[in-house]
Amino acid sequence: MTKHIIQAVLLGALSAVSLGAAAQDLRVAVDPTYEPFVYKDGQGKLVGFNIDFSEAVCAELKRKCVFVEQVWDSMIPGLQSRHYDVIISDMSITKERQRVVDFTDRYYKTPSAIVVKKTLDYKGHESLKGLSMGVLKGSTQERYANGELAPKGVKIVSYEAQDQVYLDINAGRLDGTVADKVEVTGAFLRKPEGQGYTAVGNDLFDEKYFGAGMGIALRKGQPELKEQLNQTIKKLRENGQYAEIAKKYFDFDPYGTD
Repeated sequence: MTKHIIQAVLLGALSAVSLGAAAQDLRVAVDPTYEPFVYKDGQGKLVGFNIDFSEAVCAELKRKCVFVEQVWDSMIPGLQSRHYDVIISDMSITKERQRVVDFTDRYYKTPSAIVVKKTLDYKGHESLKGLSMGVLKGSTQERYANGELAPKGVKIVSYEAQDQVYLDINAGRLDGTVADKVEVTGAFLRKPEGQGYTAVGNDLFDEKYFGAGMGIALRKGQPELKEQLNQTIKKLRENGQYAEIAKKYFDFDPYGTD
């Protein structure tokens, strides 16, 4: 075997090892501005329900989770551009999104809510006329607000991150928000700056806007990965790991009902 052949064999072996190691990583996209699902602690570490859930999924798949931070409205383009392998970041399973990406079965389902000042005499959407409501850009809440509130004379303002909405509410630039009820409760209503605000009206579940719950998004044409993820979600539910993770963040089962 000549020197050049030996070098080629060694390079091929090293490449195979490198590819094998990379295949063990599962690159997971998250938006770290969505407490208690994904956010950063005082040390800047990613924490939350989605983070713990993702780690449990990766452990079952015997792969390493590598988290990639991404702004919300660029989530799907980033997935399609292969910047990461999956999105585990509170993405609702909707018909519109299913046209461009695949979804696993849901891994949780929570309602959305309209949040305004406690002093507002809320008597339906008409009573919100003239108010400015902040929403997360590209979210199902934005779609609901534009479809149901804007025709009632409500000004809808979209933001790159949900925490920016709360900052502008506190600054007096917004009158309220439409957000996931669990997220807005934990990240705003239960904090000092949210004491003057409350959720009004019924919980929002309309599948036309909010889909069938939150799923793991992945690129189309990956049936094997999709099946592995579905089986893992099912297993985590059955073996109690899901419940253990959930009780760290919620006082109810976020999986929801059909």
